[in-house]
Amino acid sequence: MPQENQNLEGPDPAVTLAQAAGLAEHLQRVGVQWLPAADPDSVTALAEQLRSAADGAPERSSEQASAPPAVSPPTVQPAVVQPAVVQPAVVQPVAAGPPAVAAGTVQPSTAGPASGFSLQGDSADPAEPYPGPSLVPDARAAELARFSEQVAACTRCEILSQCRTKTVFGEGNVAPRVVFFGEGPGRDEDLSGRPFVGKAGQLLTKMIQACKFAREDVYIMNTVKCRPPNNRNPEPTEIENCREFFQAQFGILRPEYIVCLGLVSAQALLCTKLSVGRLRGKFHQYFDSKVLVTYHPSYLLRNPAAKKAAWDDLQLMLRDAGLM
Repeated sequence: MPQENQNLEGPDPAVTLAQAAGLAEHLQRVGVQWLPAADPDSVTALAEQLRSAADGAPERSSEQASAPPAVSPPTVQPAVVQPAVVQPAVVQPVAAGPPAVAAGTVQPSTAGPASGFSLQGDSADPAEPYPGPSLVPDARAAELARFSEQVAACTRCEILSQCRTKTVFGEGNVAPRVVFFGEGPGRDEDLSGRPFVGKAGQLLTKMIQACKFAREDVYIMNTVKCRPPNNRNPEPTEIENCREFFQAQFGILRPEYIVCLGLVSAQALLCTKLSVGRLRGKFHQYFDSKVLVTYHPSYLLRNPAAKKAAWDDLQLMLRDAGLM
């Protein structure tokens, strides 16, 4: 649509020439190298043609002004300016997400929680129940005894099976609300065959009592059932060799809460690489058990200042259980 105040007299040739000269000077000043030199004869001829067109243009009616005017091409063409060749920027494609996994491919357990496991915020779906029927206490005790015998005869870990004195399967209430899940036996546990009976075990007993429980009210167990040499951390292969046993224990016990004591048990149960600091202070899920991660009693013995944080974690469980 034409502008309402459109100038019908045509451009002023002097203004046009000045604007063209100013544009050329600006382009040369900013470094444009492809601007050709002006042809004086062509410029003069074009100026005369524009001036003649402006002087001889008849006054047009409002109807004529509303239609686009027909422009006759000048007999003398201005110099054609060739634009510089600009190479397009190379755009790197954005990854749409992880590659698709072919059907039948087995992902390693470190890639994330398996079925029945979830970290905080992973899913809003309801917790998946433990597979199979829930057993009555006598049947639970019988199943635990059967697995304990298998552990006592286990030789999957050559080093651990040769250096152990006794295997340490677990002990406590077979129908517990809470299971305390540690790392592995120490020297005192290796000698007695019972979990958490040394100095760290004495502190754990106090933690349990602070929760208004007795040791007999809860179940206590470890990730690996044999003491690693010199109390070192269990190797990943040793944890995997014991996975069948601690998963069977949880499947039999089906506690309302699992308290992971330290990094080894938390990472093994939740199939994660996150630290205790990242995992504590909130609930995670293992089937329909709520999982709480806190510091191992042996760590608290070395770092007494962390006891307050551990007590905060236990209070979170107690409030959720309606015990505070």
